[in-house]
Amino acid sequence: MLCFDPAPASLPPGERLYAIGDLHGCAGRLAALHARIAEDLEARPVARATLLHLGDYIDKGDDSAGVLAFLARAAAPPGLQAVCLTGNHEAALLAALEGAPGDVADWLWCGGRATLASYGLDPAAGPAGWAGGIPAAHLDFLRGLRRSHRAGSYFFVHAGVRPGVALDDQAPEDLIRIRQPFLSSEARHGAVVVHGHTARAEPEVRHNRINLDTAAWSGGPLTCGVFEADRLGFLFG
Repeated sequence: MLCFDPAPASLPPGERLYAIGDLHGCAGRLAALHARIAEDLEARPVARATLLHLGDYIDKGDDSAGVLAFLARAAAPPGLQAVCLTGNHEAALLAALEGAPGDVADWLWCGGRATLASYGLDPAAGPAGWAGGIPAAHLDFLRGLRRSHRAGSYFFVHAGVRPGVALDDQAPEDLIRIRQPFLSSEARHGAVVVHGHTARAEPEVRHNRINLDTAAWSGGPLTCGVFEADRLGFLFG
């Protein structure tokens, strides 16, 4: 049974939002968690329901191709609006496909080899060889990802925000890459920031941010935050 605790922010009446943290190639667990979300929605119908993914779908884990195939086909079960955000790993892949040597090296170093392996591609083939082996639907999905989403008094983003900068004025790179000074900041950011990017053993809930990255690719749970009214619960996959 889903248990709830008071949340540091709220959604309007009649709304629910399910937010899933960093996936990193965990295709089977993603499908299982989607099934749990669908079951929860069926058991507890609501007027408006959204399923949001916080980015970092690829790299590190063993089935990045499976994750992108799943999300490109149907990013949310029936009855849920889908919102998919980009992470730094998606940005790194797209930059690597442009062919700059530094971008290629950076992506391979941060987990790109696992993504290439999931497509049966050789890291030595280079960007020209990789592009033909990644389905166009997967690349279109990656190029269409958003950097942020607002709902109620929450701001959803992959990595975080720069303290002291208005949410509308945040640098795009900070939204997908920042750690400090965001993680240690006690400042109020204009909304409670829901993010991933920095793995923890369990979800972090603070007065100004909520972290849903629980290192699914390396043995931790795959975490989904369930936001409704002024309360918060968790589903795990």
